[in-house]
Amino acid sequence: MSHCHDEHTHGSGGGDGHDHHGHDHAGHSHDDDVTPAIQSSLYNCIDFDAVSTLNESERNAGKKILRKTWDERLSTDPELESDSDQELLMFIPFAGIVKLHSLLIYAPPDGTSPRTLKIYVNRNDLDFSTVSDTTPTFTLNVPLVPPSSRPEVLDIPLKRSLFNNVRSLTLFFEENHSDGEEETTKIWYLGLKGDYMKVGREPIITLYEAAANPKDHTNLVPGEKYSNESSFGA
Repeated sequence: MSHCHDEHTHGSGGGDGHDHHGHDHAGHSHDDDVTPAIQSSLYNCIDFDAVSTLNESERNAGKKILRKTWDERLSTDPELESDSDQELLMFIPFAGIVKLHSLLIYAPPDGTSPRTLKIYVNRNDLDFSTVSDTTPTFTLNVPLVPPSSRPEVLDIPLKRSLFNNVRSLTLFFEENHSDGEEETTKIWYLGLKGDYMKVGREPIITLYEAAANPKDHTNLVPGEKYSNESSFGA
């Protein structure tokens, strides 16, 4: 099993939940920019070398948007775009066992933004020939965020009881918001939040980014509120 990856100093920043401008914060401390939304980031726990995405128009684009740091969350380059149709299938393994809390998504504020997302736990055998016939662990209706001068990353809570023993995730972006008018789906940033437990008999720990203040940590929305079919933001 590979070791957890380090986000290093350029990934330890963030916003206070509102000041999301995506620019460099030279000249002041990242301590001012850390948000509770990213304190339990699982970025350090992803086995990036084993991430794969099917139907991506550019090779390794899925891996690249997943590997963006929190400081880079509002950058539109690189982007993940589907190739022959709206569907994207991403496999994300972890360097241990994860308790998943929520999903972070930033996508274009138009019809190319993903709408239906099906999530599968601990399935490394899925492709487009099998995924549609496999019952997902959880289904999300991802909201379309209108254009804004202050763009935000969506923080979408999951039902935590369904994600207590996760070694890998398969994300099936089945369709976008265009109702068939746009042939491709686009995503700019993808992140994961939760708790991580190393392989072995070590206790579960919450991973904080370098500048995070643990006293600021809160659960924004209880995951238990959501059923297997969730329409976030409805």
